[in-house]
Amino acid sequence: MSTRLIADVRVSPIGLGAMPMSVADHMPDERQSIRTVHAALDAGVTLIDTADAYTPTHLEIGHNERLVAKALATWPGGPGEVLVATKGGHVRTPDGGWAVDGRPAHLRAACERSLKALGVEAIGLYQHHRPDPAVPYEETVGALRDLLDEGKIRLAGISNADPGMIRTAYEILGGRLASVQNRYAPGFRSSEPEIDVCGELGVAFLPWAPLGGIGAAGALSGPFAEVAAERGVSPQRVCLAWHLARAPFVIPIPGASRPETILDSAAATELSLSESELARLG
Repeated sequence: MSTRLIADVRVSPIGLGAMPMSVADHMPDERQSIRTVHAALDAGVTLIDTADAYTPTHLEIGHNERLVAKALATWPGGPGEVLVATKGGHVRTPDGGWAVDGRPAHLRAACERSLKALGVEAIGLYQHHRPDPAVPYEETVGALRDLLDEGKIRLAGISNADPGMIRTAYEILGGRLASVQNRYAPGFRSSEPEIDVCGELGVAFLPWAPLGGIGAAGALSGPFAEVAAERGVSPQRVCLAWHLARAPFVIPIPGASRPETILDSAAATELSLSESELARLG
């Protein structure tokens, strides 16, 4: 993990991916969502990841950011050292689809909207959501650098980046790249090179969809199910413990829409897998 990230926020080894649902029928109601965030915080989770585009439709940009802000405001423990991470640059379209916008002007405007949605003066961790092939990556990251220099964000990160992009961002940010958020799961291991670069540079790696993604979390089978049965825990818990064993700078951010699921995920920090078990899991 980045030493800056450790020093600034003392992040939990497990983060909560704040329900990146995009279909209204699949959105949990507000009360359940807030209970889920509260359960995560009560369990010691100190990183909540969301995005301006995590919303039922393109008309409700910032939906989940506002929900996270409400959950933090109503949590008895107070925000304390909770790090709220959000993202900009991946946009919803009127037809229910997705597009990218890496223009510096868009990223700045998105950051300003996120500041208002979260109700903060500075965003804890702001991440560029997805590269835009129509915009030079250096220009997009330059906008992140400017937001960091201006104090609108405390930490800067990137997402869905390849090794070259990670090195470019690290250089443009003057060594202040705090995190990289890429997909990584037992069935999706192509981000191994990115993890290695993060380890080399001292940058936190935040695997999104660490359990496989929406609709796939219950499909963990084979060695993961076998180890889980032997340990008397869920395959999901074994999967997250496997992530944590990969490297100390790997912080998985499992999505959750119910208190029960995030509590099971948080318990992965107490599950230590043996060398033989890790060998079985591959």
